[in-house]
Amino acid sequence: MIVINLLGEKFGRLIVNSRAENSPQGQARWNCVCECSGTKVVKGHELRSGKVSSCGCLHIESITRHGKSRTPEYKAWIHMRERCTKPSCKHFHHYGGRGISVCEEWSSFDNFISDMGSRPSNKHSLDRIDNNKGYSKENCRWALSIDQMNNTRRNKKVFFEGSECSINQLSAKTGIHRNTLDNRIFAQGLSVESAVYGAQR
Repeated sequence: MIVINLLGEKFGRLIVNSRAENSPQGQARWNCVCECSGTKVVKGHELRSGKVSSCGCLHIESITRHGKSRTPEYKAWIHMRERCTKPSCKHFHHYGGRGISVCEEWSSFDNFISDMGSRPSNKHSLDRIDNNKGYSKENCRWALSIDQMNNTRRNKKVFFEGSECSINQLSAKTGIHRNTLDNRIFAQGLSVESAVYGAQR
């Protein structure tokens, strides 16, 4: 397949700076930098046809003009994209810096809100089910802070009564403070059962 070299070319707000991995269908894709400092991987034919001309900032500006920028769902979408695409974001090294990306469909806020819907409550926020995978419909949910804490990469998992749970969840089940459980299991080396049932005798 002949690939048209787009390196250094500008399409709308995007400047092509390197080749990216081909799409699953074998189409040539390019790493682009936007005038707003955002980044985006775009298929060559989408650049040449004008279908894609920014990292998504043009769409964001359009939404802003229509008043959608004040919703918490929109703010969650913006923050998600910033964490994954902007090296200047203070949390970038935990997200884009370690390979976490936003699926191509979610470059559009309309697609994002169509997939995720509105937050169930003002206590819910956007959460990835698998913290080693990117943002997509299949890997995201609106979750409470306790669910997100249980899901963090740093959370320690144990087996109790036949199922896996975090120390936070074990604490909620048993009524024993998480710090106490953490000390007994990981510092003293007690089994989970001894840490729990030994304290209840």
